[in-house]
Amino acid sequence: MSTDYRIISQQSHQRPRKQASEVLNVRCDFRDVLHPNELLTGTPTITEVTTSDLTLTNKAISNTELMILGEIVGIGEAVTFTLAGGSASTDYTLEVQIGTDATNAQTLRALLEIRVNPDT
Repeated sequence: MSTDYRIISQQSHQRPRKQASEVLNVRCDFRDVLHPNELLTGTPTITEVTTSDLTLTNKAISNTELMILGEIVGIGEAVTFTLAGGSASTDYTLEVQIGTDATNAQTLRALLEIRVNPDT
């Protein structure tokens, strides 16, 4: 199972949910904030904004095409990571930062929200 986000500004407008014991692969589509022919570069920095309840691992830039929210996202246009943990009935905010390969390189920043539900 995966949780997908489409980044259209600094704040994602989706709020996916996961159960406390689930481990999810998260994919963030940055196409809407990249300039033509610009790609993501480096290793993403992904942190929790207010707690340290979550485990965030396998942080990377996409190295294959991905299907995110029904659309094909090219190599170097998405950030991926694995998300585990969290306390039930809690909302979390994550900050994703990643650089680009443009001549005038950008550092893109996005805030993601996720709700952790009790296990069923």
